Amino acid sequence: MTRPEPPRPRRRRRGPPSARTEIELAGRERPLPPCPRDELEAEWRQLYRSEPPRISRELLVRGIAYRRQELEHGGLSKTTCRKLKTLAKMFRTTGRVAPDPGLALKPGVRLVREWHGRTHTVTVTEDGFRYAGMSYPSLTKIAKKITGAHWSGPRFFGLVGAGRSSERSGSA
Repeated sequence: MTRPEPPRPRRRRRGPPSARTEIELAGRERPLPPCPRDELEAEWRQLYRSEPPRISRELLVRGIAYRRQELEHGGLSKTTCRKLKTLAKMFRTTGRVAPDPGLALKPGVRLVREWHGRTHTVTVTEDGFRYAGMSYPSLTKIAKKITGAHWSGPRFFGLVGAGRSSERSGSA
């Protein structure tokens, strides 16, 4: 009795993208046929309402494909935009990006903390956090409102262990 041969794994092609790849990158709504760079730049201007950056042709195609998908299906959520802004600010100030993988709260989650005999409830929203009928951009601002002192908001609400130390505290 002979055993059938297992299927061979597909090999990834290396090298510049083919015309077919560019069409796939452009999305399925309106395929982008291979065209001269000046036409791609005109499409960029129309979609982004700005001058195209000085990037490779492949990245230009990808940017056009992304913008088309964004317009067709909607852009990033407010939560994702907020995280990206935070990461960009971190990169500008420290030159590095180190996202906190432990703090990914979905809208609707309720955080409860008792402080000096009073229970405080915070609801996670798309824009940030809601506490006592007001919106806040961060848990730290809420922790300060509750305690009157500077606290790490995630630590105050028990989202970060007290024993952990951050990379920033070790460097000066």
